[in-house]
Amino acid sequence: MSVADAISEGATLRRQRIGSLRQRLRLEKPIRSAGQGGAADVIWQPIATLWSEIRPISAKEVFRADASYGLWMYEIRIRFREDVRPEMRFICGPRIFYIHAVWDKIGDRRFLSCICKERER
Repeated sequence: MSVADAISEGATLRRQRIGSLRQRLRLEKPIRSAGQGGAADVIWQPIATLWSEIRPISAKEVFRADASYGLWMYEIRIRFREDVRPEMRFICGPRIFYIHAVWDKIGDRRFLSCICKERER
């Protein structure tokens, strides 16, 4: 990427407006506890309801153990928060987006981009 391309991309990112955050999501964090037989149980605790922009990145079909399922990657953009972590997830109706990476693309603490996986159920 040339310097001109990077400057152009940065200018494009800076022009993004709050109005593009149109999807309502619930942010949840995992609460782990010891279950019966020593297995860990996970309960998802709601943290906040947020406005977001959901952008598809990629999709593929995965084959494992005589079964196949779809796996989709998304970039989900929200207003900046310091408490979002990769082990969390977003819920949008029946859809579940597991967060795998979180970063402030521009570094101005206005928006947060989350790379998420959605797996077909």
